[in-house]
Amino acid sequence: MLLGQAKPAQAELLYRLDTRCSLQGAATVPCTVDAIEEGGATLYRHQIGGSSGTAPRVETVRILAKPVRMARWDQASKAFVSLTGAAARFSTNTVCFNGSDLCVVNPNYLNSVRQANSSATEGRDLVRVHFGADGRIDASCYDAGCSLVQP
Repeated sequence: MLLGQAKPAQAELLYRLDTRCSLQGAATVPCTVDAIEEGGATLYRHQIGGSSGTAPRVETVRILAKPVRMARWDQASKAFVSLTGAAARFSTNTVCFNGSDLCVVNPNYLNSVRQANSSATEGRDLVRVHFGADGRIDASCYDAGCSLVQP
């Protein structure tokens, strides 16, 4: 390696989960979620559907921790685009992005949310966050309080 040359980020598979996903509010279908740590971000690669010789649709959500930012890969522009919102319902282990554009049953992710925010999530079922134009959280709500906040 030359002096001053950065090493490429190493990707590490954190876990693989066989679960169910839905797109644009449709019924859930089988999907596989790969959680990958890569260059300071966690990528959640969803391989949705695909059977009888058809390829699965791939949707990727990137989460940056500090400050929290979430983005979804846009195939057309070949870039990550900030989400406008995300919601988690603990009773069903469901996480949805941008309303019901992409929903996934992912107890692994929600358990990590509960562990990282135990006092804020204790006894809660629904948490929603809204992201500003810069991709950072600018509003959040829990349970009945979410009816006061427009998605």
